[in-house]
Amino acid sequence: MPAARRPVCEPPRPPSAPSERAPAGATDCHFHIFGPSDKYPLSPGRSYDPVTADIDAYLAMADVLGLQRMVVVQASIYGTDNACTLDAVAAFGRERARAVVVVDDSLGDGDLRALDRRGVRGVRFNAVSGNGTPLDQLETVAGRVAPLDWHVQLFAHGAQLPELEQRLLRLPVPVVIDHMGQVSPARGPDGPEAQALFRLLGSGRCWVKLCAYRSSLAGPPYADMAPLGRALIAAAPERCLWGSDWPHTHLEGRAMPDDGRLLDLLGEWAPDPAQRRRILVENPAALYGF
Repeated sequence: MPAARRPVCEPPRPPSAPSERAPAGATDCHFHIFGPSDKYPLSPGRSYDPVTADIDAYLAMADVLGLQRMVVVQASIYGTDNACTLDAVAAFGRERARAVVVVDDSLGDGDLRALDRRGVRGVRFNAVSGNGTPLDQLETVAGRVAPLDWHVQLFAHGAQLPELEQRLLRLPVPVVIDHMGQVSPARGPDGPEAQALFRLLGSGRCWVKLCAYRSSLAGPPYADMAPLGRALIAAAPERCLWGSDWPHTHLEGRAMPDDGRLLDLLGEWAPDPAQRRRILVENPAALYGF
């Protein structure tokens, strides 16, 4: 995208303390690290310009919430150059950090094994922000990473889920759906997008990340996402994950989320402490190998 048309992201806001800190071993399953820009050049094909969101800033937020484990997700601004993501995992420490990267079908098996040793556990396809691996490589890449026991992570528009459903179910790897499938609350849990998501979860091979604010039409405190959030947890509590999505990129015209309140939102959807522990601790440990 031409530089003149790229939106510039706002910095994340300091988090409020959550009503209840996350339990020991809690995992943030989705966030990004950006910068410094002189070390990690931005991809010319990016659709937005980020602010610097470095490791120290992330750890300050995580400490307020009580998050102890982390999954760094490759963002579209870096394309298939995973250096920033991988270096962040190394800095956090392999005992508590994993990565989801963006690769295409040009990487050799040795390259993929090297990524595995550096903590990679999944590959991301981004059909929303673009600047990544196209969906026509979905089957090829999934087949390549299957021997490593990785998963495919998909960021797609809700309207794409019904048409992608059967392709995803045929993949030889588990599938993780970003951001609650980007299902609009206007359609609700009974709409075709949500029903496709429920069928994917019902297959036993798919997971979903509970991150409400991107699909909300109402804005904070995102009450319009509660019916879908509660329904997803009720349908498959053993395959629900939670991610902050810090530093909350590409939010033109919308309020910057408060990460403490986002964790509180999970508590409202899953008021049982054992259920919250499952989502925050046990499910990530099973998927990412903590």
